[in-house]
Amino acid sequence: MKIITTVFKCSLIFVSSFIGSVIAYGHGGVSMEDDVCVMKIGPYKAHFTGYQPEKRATQEFCEDIPVVGKSIFVLDYISDDLRTMEADFRIIKDVNNIGNNARLEDLGSQQDIENATIFYQDSKRYPRGTITANYEFSAEGRFIGMVRAIHPDSGREYISVFPFQVGLVNYLSYVIPIALIIIISSIVFFVFLQKAKKQEEERGQGKLAV
Repeated sequence: MKIITTVFKCSLIFVSSFIGSVIAYGHGGVSMEDDVCVMKIGPYKAHFTGYQPEKRATQEFCEDIPVVGKSIFVLDYISDDLRTMEADFRIIKDVNNIGNNARLEDLGSQQDIENATIFYQDSKRYPRGTITANYEFSAEGRFIGMVRAIHPDSGREYISVFPFQVGLVNYLSYVIPIALIIIISSIVFFVFLQKAKKQEEERGQGKLAV
């Protein structure tokens, strides 16, 4: 039993580390850092949170939106420098099916971006450090969020692009954890059988010795 326990513990550590690395990967400009959804806007950072109060009460989501309906996007600045900048927020329909690897350069020209935009919140400063945007999704699908901040002195633009999906179940995300569970269970069962077989052989040898 000691061997089985050791194997099981090692397997759990491996699974936890693997799943943690998958979660940390994130979508585009949004990633998980210490269980916090962090958006990178150039060299600056903001905390990203989404809500669907009518459908999911106070539940928070970091990237994908679970169901179709009214959604609230909240960006809290981590980097204070962002408070001095004007920033806008838009949601784009993923018309080219770029998916989770979408980058700014994949979106085409500014006209292409505007043509695919389904929501736009005008550029302005947020001295209190919080951007809030409300949008009601009428259908499931894949979308791309975009935040643009403009430095007040240099005029330089910093843009964060983060793909997300609405009302779609990502079955692929369940495949690896389930596969790992099956592998771990098989290892534990195999070790158990080997140990039981060895104990049976030792008992048999003991009887012959008597």
